[in-house]
Amino acid sequence: MDIAYIPSPSRGVLYLGPIPLRAYAFCIILGVVAAVWLGSKRWVARGGAKHTVGDIAVWAVPFGLVGGRLYHVITDHQLYFGEGKNPWNAFKIWEGGLGIWGAVALGAVGAWIGCRRRGVPLPAYADAIAPGIALAQALGRWGNYFNQELYGRATTLPWGLEIHKTLPGGEVVTGVYHPTFLYESIWDVAVALLVIWADRRWKLGHGRAFALYVAAYTVGRFWTEWLRIDEAHVYFGLRLNDWTSIVVFIGAVAYFVIVGRKRPGREDPASVDPAAHEAAEPVAAKPAGEKPSETVDGEKPSRILDGDAPEEPAEEPAAAETEKAKKAEKDAKNPI
Repeated sequence: MDIAYIPSPSRGVLYLGPIPLRAYAFCIILGVVAAVWLGSKRWVARGGAKHTVGDIAVWAVPFGLVGGRLYHVITDHQLYFGEGKNPWNAFKIWEGGLGIWGAVALGAVGAWIGCRRRGVPLPAYADAIAPGIALAQALGRWGNYFNQELYGRATTLPWGLEIHKTLPGGEVVTGVYHPTFLYESIWDVAVALLVIWADRRWKLGHGRAFALYVAAYTVGRFWTEWLRIDEAHVYFGLRLNDWTSIVVFIGAVAYFVIVGRKRPGREDPASVDPAAHEAAEPVAAKPAGEKPSETVDGEKPSRILDGDAPEEPAEEPAAAETEKAKKAEKDAKNPI
């Protein structure tokens, strides 16, 4: 008998009239907001402009969502295509199914487009946004909780996850299972903190902070994937996502080491964001004697600028000469 467990959610969707409000979508949106917020703070600290991260995210996020869905549909095509399957279900993203590998890969394409438009180097942008992506994944995993999906093996641990759901085929699943969504969510928060700490400690640049995030994430994904029991392709005893984690981990570590040797340190703050320098350019001073043509916010000038004050009239030389002549005449009449 289980004396403690994490209860399953009573529902994963609320209805505002005919409009469904899905918890899965809210978790994804919260993740995006958190990533942009944290990324913006880090970007400004690196010398960038305040709104650059959000402007580039307008390109990266849609590309990432499409990439994540494509990866899921391609690697789990048996769920949508074949005898008795409905291909239109592949478009039902609200029911879950976003592959992080596809999301990062295609999201990077969108970020590259946004960076090109802003004149920003992609590696520097990736370093700034890396912990935010991990935080977004931590929040997004709670969408799996509300959908009661991607849980692990059965367990008697007190933090086991209660599942009670009906599968599309009519089969009812009940029991207590490993909450792999929670394991990965906690791991993702730890990865975000690791990248922030390492970046401050060693001043990681040229894409190395992003490479550290990728390497650390794949380690956690490997063991949480090993616990899952949902349907997946298996090769040589390992699930497909485990093999993907291994390959991506090797690539991330190789990038981290090679770039660290060739280009240690960070980018020059003056080179990361042209928009920041445009905003920082001082207003040219007005020449002396030139009166201001306008005031700020419609206010009247509070003081007279240099050169604006009217000159004091000089003493008239004729009056001085007259006074001198009178004094000389008086002296002549009264000699000593």
